[in-house]
Amino acid sequence: MHVLTEAAVRAILKKDKVKELVIHPDTIITPSAREYLNENKVKLVFEKDAQPDTHLGNKNKEVIEKIEEDDRKILPKYVAKDTGGFFEKKPEDMTQLYGNELVLKNHPSILFRGKVDSLQSKILEIQVMADRHKSEKLIQELQEVLQYVRNLLRAEVIKEETEEICLFGLLEDEIRQMSHNPKKHIGVAHILPDYRMGEILIGLNAIRSGVREVELSSIPLDRKDITKSLNRLSSAVYVMMCRYLSGYYK
Repeated sequence: MHVLTEAAVRAILKKDKVKELVIHPDTIITPSAREYLNENKVKLVFEKDAQPDTHLGNKNKEVIEKIEEDDRKILPKYVAKDTGGFFEKKPEDMTQLYGNELVLKNHPSILFRGKVDSLQSKILEIQVMADRHKSEKLIQELQEVLQYVRNLLRAEVIKEETEEICLFGLLEDEIRQMSHNPKKHIGVAHILPDYRMGEILIGLNAIRSGVREVELSSIPLDRKDITKSLNRLSSAVYVMMCRYLSGYYK
């Protein structure tokens, strides 16, 4: 990857007052370099669009190669995704999004990842609680939920499509039917949580509401697959709540 800085542009224009500048297609152009080019009415031409035998290309070949070689030596450690700025040291109010790309810590993707982190913490907390109650089946099903949440996070980070939900041996349509009519499928009426139901069920309800929060935070990402998966996951956790109330995990 090459970086065309304002200093590099100034060096080229100082040597030769060109009207066009041929650069490699993968070159990153800093905002200040682009502004300086605009001020001096210099047009950027990428190598693939330039005629190989033009006077311009031959004339500036050595200069461009020299600048690109210098750019490789000063390639910055971090790149600001939204502004195009460069940093050798990561600012405290910024964090890495993908690779060396930096964004502000209130970026939608970072907020989403933070919500996912909190949700994982809550699932682990309820697993510890279930272990204290010696509910092995609940621990295992919570582990399935935890893994599904981690898979959603992975899908967001590496930009891949999410898989259709399948938890506790139940497919998406089965989860939907059970959550819509728990009386028919599980034997309990819809739940209005109450502290007297015990810490496990209240903990499961905290997981369910946590899933809803993550779902809302996913909307600005424009990842409809992730939003849909989280919607289905909240239904799956509700099914767990109804099962717990029915005595399924005892």
